[in-house]
Amino acid sequence: MASKLELLERRIVRCRRCPRLVAWREEAAAEPPRRYAGERYWARPVPGFGDPAARLVVVGLAPAAHGGNRTGRMFTGDRSGDWLYAALHRAGLASQPTSVARGDGLELDGAFITAVNRCAPPANRPSVAERENCLPYLAEELSLLKGARAILALGSYAWDGSLLALAALGHRAPRPRPRFGHEAEARIGPYLLVGSFHPSQQNTFTGKLTEGMLDRAIARAARG
Repeated sequence: MASKLELLERRIVRCRRCPRLVAWREEAAAEPPRRYAGERYWARPVPGFGDPAARLVVVGLAPAAHGGNRTGRMFTGDRSGDWLYAALHRAGLASQPTSVARGDGLELDGAFITAVNRCAPPANRPSVAERENCLPYLAEELSLLKGARAILALGSYAWDGSLLALAALGHRAPRPRPRFGHEAEARIGPYLLVGSFHPSQQNTFTGKLTEGMLDRAIARAARG
């Protein structure tokens, strides 16, 4: 599976299906904020990252313009990633609590991190067409992660994207359609889908998402 995931990663990194997102990710790299001045940005689609034998797949919205788009790794180099990887470390799924750059020694054990969209979108809002362009990559990742039994969707966009990717694999959601919520659950095919508020600063600064809430959602999903 590792070699097939690597081949998929190469295809993802070369993707230029969405002109608006290509322009935005490259503009962000060309005009970085002062704190990142002089850094060489990844500025390409960001592939998934983690354990090919993972039981848990964590799905986000998209890379941040100055996070994953800069570092080339999902949830790496931004505040959302600080929260997520610290929580995964507490759960025993990450070798260290921080994720600052590719090659920093971080390894995941039993978890794989990906997103619905692979390029940073303006205002964190991909269009419907941009989501549809990227969804086949998520569906293919899920098909290659043979050991995966649970999906943790970070936010409603990731929840909806996960449902669509599972449907593309022939796993139809029950009716009525499962609604997103923190610690919402749905059994879909061989997977347990669990929802969590996204660890964005908008949620963590306001207390909408606490460390304990994120820990419980991860623990539930990890149990499958």
